[in-house]
Amino acid sequence: MTLFNLWELNLPLKTLYSFCMDPVCKKYNVNRTELDILLFLANNPQYDTAADIVNVRFLARSHVSISIKELERLGYLEGRYNPGNHKTIHLSILEPAAALVADGQRAQQDFYSILFQDADPADAEAASRFLHCVSHNIRSYLESREKL
Repeated sequence: MTLFNLWELNLPLKTLYSFCMDPVCKKYNVNRTELDILLFLANNPQYDTAADIVNVRFLARSHVSISIKELERLGYLEGRYNPGNHKTIHLSILEPAAALVADGQRAQQDFYSILFQDADPADAEAASRFLHCVSHNIRSYLESREKL
């Protein structure tokens, strides 16, 4: 059995996503990592720390750290400690970032609309389940290798 070559999708997916996101970055004068962090936090409220961003999105710690500092400087993001826990900083999106996040989410919807424009909804759902399984398998394997 020959599976579809997932590698062939890597560059076109990145290129299309950049095509959708670049106008938002330019409009608000932020870089892609900064936009990605804001959208990640907006779309995944259960994850609100720099460590979450690094672990879930596989972004470099240094890039996340630099981007968070810049987003705080711009007034788009705020970090706070929970009472009694001064180890973990929890991140919150601030009101000045609302339009940027909304435009970014619209760009994400445009991206998904392009991806699935001719897809049967059942096929799109099956593809989503398959990719979730693949992602889970990759993460499980990598986590098990880190424990060695």
